Amino acid sequence: MSDATDYYEVLGVDRTATSDDIKRAYRKLARKHHPDINKDPASEARFKEISEANEVLSNPELREKYDAFGPEFRHVPDDVDPEAWANAQHMRDQHMRDTSGQAPPGWQEDLDDEALQDFLEDLLRERRGSGRRWGPIPGADQRAGITLSLADAFHGGRRSLTMAGPTGERTIQVNIPAGVTDGQTIRLPGQGGRGTEGGAPGDLYLHVSIEPDPRFRLNGRDIETDLLVAPWEAALGATVPVQGPGGTTRIKVPPGSSSDKRLRIRGQGLPGPKNDGDLYARVRIVVPEQSSAEEQALYEKLAELSDFDPRSG
Repeated sequence: MSDATDYYEVLGVDRTATSDDIKRAYRKLARKHHPDINKDPASEARFKEISEANEVLSNPELREKYDAFGPEFRHVPDDVDPEAWANAQHMRDQHMRDTSGQAPPGWQEDLDDEALQDFLEDLLRERRGSGRRWGPIPGADQRAGITLSLADAFHGGRRSLTMAGPTGERTIQVNIPAGVTDGQTIRLPGQGGRGTEGGAPGDLYLHVSIEPDPRFRLNGRDIETDLLVAPWEAALGATVPVQGPGGTTRIKVPPGSSSDKRLRIRGQGLPGPKNDGDLYARVRIVVPEQSSAEEQALYEKLAELSDFDPRSG
């Protein structure tokens, strides 16, 4: 779960909810989205969100800290004043850079914690002057977006991404897992904001968007494509090639197939950690724009012999 997620929204409760309200909301959502019950590919990630939200809000101490400091509460030392932290957040928001035209295609940075880190360092210097120390402070997590083609999402691989920031550019090596889905988040440990006083750097979370492909339609891990067949192939049946993101395979078109009939090829969708998605070929019957005299005669003969009426019920 990214730091921007609101735990109250995840559980669907008000910020004034009692512990019993939180418990009831969690149980209801857990039953609905548990991966053993809900087979939707997105259910596992949703269940993790619900569990994390419940873990925080059902713990009085964690909830109090979350309410005081917001999504980055895990990075705040115990003796930090909430008002000082809020001022730091405000300063960071004021210094967020304009990302227009600075990032390469497929990369958009939407969080810069430089101002926040500078503010914290100022506070640390004040604490040192008074003889007090905070100790190591972890760097803030950062979030960004990455856009992939369907082929990149299917095959995965290593990508080199350049991120522009106020201190210059930095290049990040990203391993894209094969079968990453639209909306999935890739976590890069240690690639977020720098830590203070020897604190570990934060993490970078990449939100994946898969760009539309004119040949394919995505539904979770399942992929659908159009399968063009001739009228006689649809009527008599045929084995024809179908192109998927993983290559070409062959599929059997049953006799009497009409347009919009969906044929499934198991395991040819996006790869998954447990189960691969399926490839669906939707039949589209294509009639030749021009026919020879012999072909035309055969069509006319068929019209005479057949009493089939596609418009009769």
